[in-house]
Amino acid sequence: MNPKVSIIMGSVSDWPVMEKAAAILNDFKIPFEVNSLSAHRTPEEVGSFAKGAYKRGIRVIIAGAGGAAHLPGVIAAYTTLPVIGVPCRSSISLDGWDSVLSILQMPPGVPVATVGLDAAQNAGILAAQILAIADEAIGQKLKTYKENLKKKIIEANKELAGHKFEYRVI
Repeated sequence: MNPKVSIIMGSVSDWPVMEKAAAILNDFKIPFEVNSLSAHRTPEEVGSFAKGAYKRGIRVIIAGAGGAAHLPGVIAAYTTLPVIGVPCRSSISLDGWDSVLSILQMPPGVPVATVGLDAAQNAGILAAQILAIADEAIGQKLKTYKENLKKKIIEANKELAGHKFEYRVI
């Protein structure tokens, strides 16, 4: 089994966030790989990884980084594959806003799809949606996933209706 998605993070300290993308891909039975590469400490390896990703069967790259968060953009500079950036809070970040802006504000011609701060779960879902364009089985799993989200909200509303208050209008 060869990976279709690559989850890359600037530091293993980003794993608690990025693990959520891995969990989604695993639930959808999408083969993936996980590695740590730093745009600043291992720039040659980042370039080599990005240049060779397509040839190795990778179709989507999820890149998480905190602080200056250059990793997703550097990867996007070296490949034509879709890159999904996950801004991560870190011990050196400005509550994550530096990461958000570093990933979001890419120059023209080097796009990075950006999810919310620490939102690796959404990155996993977006990667699945991209792959579902050419894979009906993944599309069916996404449809089931979204239907289950709807059911959770309907059930939550039923539970909320059971909370009685004298002045609550239903």
